[in-house]
Amino acid sequence: MNFLAHSYLTFTDEQIVGQFLQDFIRNSERFSFPAAIGEGITLHRAIDTFTDAHEEVSEAKKIFSPLVRLYAGAFVDVAFDYFLARSIGDRQLYLHSQNVYRVLRKHQHIFPPDFLRMLHAMEKDNWLYQYKEESGIRFSFRNVLRKAKYLDENLAVFGVFLHNKPALEEHFNRFFPDLLQHVSQLNDSFRS
Repeated sequence: MNFLAHSYLTFTDEQIVGQFLQDFIRNSERFSFPAAIGEGITLHRAIDTFTDAHEEVSEAKKIFSPLVRLYAGAFVDVAFDYFLARSIGDRQLYLHSQNVYRVLRKHQHIFPPDFLRMLHAMEKDNWLYQYKEESGIRFSFRNVLRKAKYLDENLAVFGVFLHNKPALEEHFNRFFPDLLQHVSQLNDSFRS
């Protein structure tokens, strides 16, 4: 899943921090944070593992894979954030995004410089809130293309998304309840 889903699937501020830290730290660093932040790191990994193994995600990847091959999962993650954003509701999504930025800024002293640069842009353009718009998804797709080593930045990935939006939404709707249940069980295990 992408930024919105990872931030949405949390139960504490520290888990939000861990969810975002995960992609910016080395594996060996994950145990150097307080336990509550470590829960967020563990949660992020568990979400990714569950997502990658889910049949609906595998089917959704087939939509993008002819164009982007092994990067299909990254584009499915972004597409699924669009459907999640649209399911949350405008006001709740806005409040959620502002809370996430507040929490991340409060803990910015533990983030590496590359994350802080991205956080500034994320907050300035309110990426989490903009996932509800097609223009926000187009922007995110372009970011993935720019970062991908072996993909042409001009690939028509956004067109593939638009053309296959109903099918992608069906995959999301069949997948996300399973993910919510999985995350709820993980959170219960943190508390026991």
